[in-house]
Amino acid sequence: MEIILKEDVINLGYKNDIVTVKSGYGRNYLIPTGKAVIASPAAKKVLAEDLKQRAHKLEKIKKDAEEVAAKLAGLSLTIATKVSSTGTIFGSVGSIQIADELAKLGHNIDRKLITVKDTVKAVGSYKAVVRLHKEVSVEIPFEVIAEEA
Repeated sequence: MEIILKEDVINLGYKNDIVTVKSGYGRNYLIPTGKAVIASPAAKKVLAEDLKQRAHKLEKIKKDAEEVAAKLAGLSLTIATKVSSTGTIFGSVGSIQIADELAKLGHNIDRKLITVKDTVKAVGSYKAVVRLHKEVSVEIPFEVIAEEA
């Protein structure tokens, strides 16, 4: 079943993308929650006209995302957390802690845009990906260290 996404859906697509999904997923989840509509020929024409009119605005959004990506490109974060005597972390480090560290440096990035590839449960070096736009993403290296008492 072909649908048009009305908002970004993680691991499926971005707003205004036409994607193919299983009919149960589309009819029972995406369409009732307002995340998508059925991609009928009329809906595709409306989408094409809307995208044509919004092309300039989308270009500016992408340009802004590229500017933020350029600022984030050279960053390297250090996150201090409570660590046991064996070197394992109490809890884990995730997108919330990375967003907080970026906020301390003056970059307000929504935590939902940040993904950490590995589960961070020990002291060491890791990488996080910040997806600012569907075509613009930045990889930020960060190091987890033991918090001083």
